[in-house]
Amino acid sequence: MKLVTNVMTAEAKRAEFRRQLTQGAFFPTPGAHNGLTARIIETAGFPAVYMSGAGVSNTLFGLPDVGLITLTEMTFVARCLVQAVCVPVIADADTGYGNAVGVGRTVREYESAGVAAIQLEDQMSPKRCGNIAGKELTSIEEMTGKIRAACDARTDPNFLIIGRTDSRSIMGLDEAIRRGQHLAQAGADLVYGEGLRTVEELELFAREVPGLKMMNMGGYARERTTPKVPLEAVQAMGYSVVIFPLAVTRAGTRAMWDFAHSLKAEGTAFELEHIKELAGHAVESWYEFTGVEGIRELEEKYMPAAAVQSRYAQGDGYVPQSSDKP
Repeated sequence: MKLVTNVMTAEAKRAEFRRQLTQGAFFPTPGAHNGLTARIIETAGFPAVYMSGAGVSNTLFGLPDVGLITLTEMTFVARCLVQAVCVPVIADADTGYGNAVGVGRTVREYESAGVAAIQLEDQMSPKRCGNIAGKELTSIEEMTGKIRAACDARTDPNFLIIGRTDSRSIMGLDEAIRRGQHLAQAGADLVYGEGLRTVEELELFAREVPGLKMMNMGGYARERTTPKVPLEAVQAMGYSVVIFPLAVTRAGTRAMWDFAHSLKAEGTAFELEHIKELAGHAVESWYEFTGVEGIRELEEKYMPAAAVQSRYAQGDGYVPQSSDKP
């Protein structure tokens, strides 16, 4: 993967993201929990990356998604993702880390981190993953106040505010639609109904709530509670963004789990067999995959040529290829 060395400014990226959304573009968006995962998603050809709060909590701290991580921790990870990719980053901002007054600082911190959009939800703190029972909701009046405060706090008008309601699993579909309508009226740039149970519910929510909508193709329990829908159908319903919050993270975690247990059981022989299977894969040469070639290119561009040649002529180990070599 190439290093990100010459990209659009955050402001330009946000403006382009908003422009594409308003012109009807569709953004299927997998979730990432660190810069490497974000780069893999971008390399696969996806037009945006979603920073999952659950993914950050689960991987960075080994904790469940029940509101145990902070604004500082989340915006640190957001900066890492933004700096790793050229595509826009949509970031989970949980409940906003405070009331409507505190949401102002949340917006400023995420905006400073360079993300294109944040998602705010109507759960009470401490929140929990939308597909886990035990959630409590704020009043719609408090939530619409947060949305208005978030919109007023942004300094870049193209920084998008996504309003999320978790009311479906507690108060039913009618309340989810009612809250979605209020979120749109309060100024949310996109509205997201969490935990909708059927294709028919997804269609009705999209039809009844005005403006741009976001959908979650998540749900990671053994027994599914939310449907998996073809992307063409999601777009046809009227959704502009569809997120897969933990799909990539879970797939990667499964691979690590399987590898670690097999390595413990079989030792070096297992790793040698694994290395054979990597032949021709993008991660076969880990140093190339993580961008060391780009570092040498920067050295050759900005450092004295003799110093660069001397650096790589001495010692042994992997030698990144010069930019003038195939």
